[in-house]
Amino acid sequence: MSIFQDERTEPATPKRREEARKKGNVPKTRELSSALLIISLAILFYFYGNSFNLSLMEMFEYYWGNLPHSISLSMIITLMLSVEQYFLKIIAPVFITFTLVVLFSHLIQTGFIFSTQAITPDLSRISPVNGLKRLFSISALVELLKSMIKLFIIGYLAYKVLAPEAANLSSFMSAPVSQTLLYASKLCFKLLMSCGTALLVISLLDYLFQRYQYEQNLKMTKQEVKEEMKEREGDPKIKARIRNLQRQLAMSRMMQEVPKADVVITNPTKIAVAIKYDSKSMYAPKIVAKGYGYIASKIKEIARRYGIPVLENKWLARMLVKIDVGDYIPAKLYRAVAEILAYIYQLRGGYHEVA
Repeated sequence: MSIFQDERTEPATPKRREEARKKGNVPKTRELSSALLIISLAILFYFYGNSFNLSLMEMFEYYWGNLPHSISLSMIITLMLSVEQYFLKIIAPVFITFTLVVLFSHLIQTGFIFSTQAITPDLSRISPVNGLKRLFSISALVELLKSMIKLFIIGYLAYKVLAPEAANLSSFMSAPVSQTLLYASKLCFKLLMSCGTALLVISLLDYLFQRYQYEQNLKMTKQEVKEEMKEREGDPKIKARIRNLQRQLAMSRMMQEVPKADVVITNPTKIAVAIKYDSKSMYAPKIVAKGYGYIASKIKEIARRYGIPVLENKWLARMLVKIDVGDYIPAKLYRAVAEILAYIYQLRGGYHEVA
């Protein structure tokens, strides 16, 4: 037995992949959603930032300007509800965009998939031992390294974007609110776009790594492949046994037809073919049994036991044995078979119309 028998060296079969997908086990990276969210937020700042700022200023000016001198509790609640509704209208495009981006990021990675495996209760998930194993696993180390790399890259990009603007920040302290918000929007767009692009590159690299790791985890041993083939196609031993039983049943049914035959043609030792003809129900003679060697001997034995004539005709036997049991003889053999049947009926002393 090979010492490498249990090594996972075989690519995953379609069945293994389908089972993994049903469990929700598919290659994906969480970084892609984060990257696309940041980029979409930057784009919103670019196209919607000014409108968003103006809407906020109008909201504060309206409610602050119409604030009465004496305020009751019910008035405060009404005012808060009104501000909340107005604010939700302003940020609604942001929530809708974020929802679509998250759905899109999952669909392009995994396609449409629905699985309850992730929310199914599993006691192993709350096991302290399993928790420690996950904490000190290779996957946890990789995730830690990825987080450190992301923090370093984002920190570096934030510094590169904000450092040149440090001198300008103090001048906006006394600037009008609208000008300050516009400047902040442009700065946020620049910062978010830089960080989002960097995260997008990281997410693509991470997806390639996750796909590689996914393929490695799905790999199977040679024994697992063999077991799956047995399940799909059946155990070879059982299939051989079934085929043997089927042959025995077919042979038994075939032998039961021999006593009903009109004649058995042989070559004389290796081949035997039993022929039956009924002018009322058949348009031509039919092969009811055939065989080589031992089966041919059994056909001749049964024929003699039931008084069925056994005639030797090497050429005709070789031609007839090529025809399947239950099929009618071809037209090119009509004459040869008709002569034999006519001879048999003459021996029996009766008349029988032969095709």
